[in-house]
Amino acid sequence: MNYPTENPFASTHSLDTNPFEDPTDAQSTTNATRLEEIRQRELDLERREQELAQKQEHIRRHGRNNWPPFFPLIFHSIQEEIPQASQPLITRLYQLWLVLAGTLVVNMVACICILASGSSNGGSDLGSSIGYLIFITPLSFLLWYRPIYNGYMKEQALYYYLYFFFGGFHLLFSVYMIIGIPSTGSAGLIQTIQAYTKPSLPAAIVGTVATVGWIVQGVGLAYYYRQIWAHHKAAGHSVEKAKTELATHGAKAYFTRG
Repeated sequence: MNYPTENPFASTHSLDTNPFEDPTDAQSTTNATRLEEIRQRELDLERREQELAQKQEHIRRHGRNNWPPFFPLIFHSIQEEIPQASQPLITRLYQLWLVLAGTLVVNMVACICILASGSSNGGSDLGSSIGYLIFITPLSFLLWYRPIYNGYMKEQALYYYLYFFFGGFHLLFSVYMIIGIPSTGSAGLIQTIQAYTKPSLPAAIVGTVATVGWIVQGVGLAYYYRQIWAHHKAAGHSVEKAKTELATHGAKAYFTRG
C-alpha cells in the first residue's frame, strides 16, 4: 500500500501577497515621497534663512548701504543676496534697468534737439522728458526692480505680486514711449520719422538711439516677465500667502535683508 509522501496541506500555488496587507501601500509610498520633498524644502528654507542671517550680520558689521555708488542709500549685491541659480536672471534685469535709465537721458537730449529744430510741440516734449527722467528712474527701481530682487532673495509671494503689478504698468509705458507721439515727451518712432523728413539730423540721430533703447528694454522686460511668471507659478505662490506675509512681516520687510 502506497502512502503519499507529500504534505497534503502543502500548496504549489502559494500566495504571492499577504491577504492581510494594507491595499493602500502604494498611496502610503506616494505620501512618504511628498513628505520627504516637503522636508527637503523646509531644510532648504532653513539653510537660506541661516545664510541671510549671516549676510545680514556681515552687512551690520561692515556697512549696509552701497547703492547708488555716488550716494549710498540701500544695500544691493546680487552675488551676496541672490541664490546662485537666479543670479543671471536678476543681473539681466538690473542691466535692463540701467538701459532704461540711460534711455531716459538720451530721450531728454533728443527732445532738446526736437525743440531746437523748431517743433511746435518741442516745449511740451522737453518738459515731459525731464519729468520722466526725474520720476521714472527712481520709481522703476523701487516699484518693479527692487520687488523682484527681494522676491528671488527671500522667495516670498508678496514681492512677486508687486513686480507683476508695477512691471506690467512699465511694459505699457514702454510701448507708449516706443510709439513717440508728439508733445508726450517721447522721442520714439513718430518723432524720429518726423525728424528725418524735416530734415533735422541731430534730432533724428538721437531720436533713433532713444527709440532703440525703448525697444531693447521693453522687449527684454517682456521676455523676462514671462520667465518670472512661470517661476512664480511653479513655486506655488498665492494671494493668500502674500496676505499672510504682509500681515506677518509688514511693509518694513521691503527695506530689511532678513
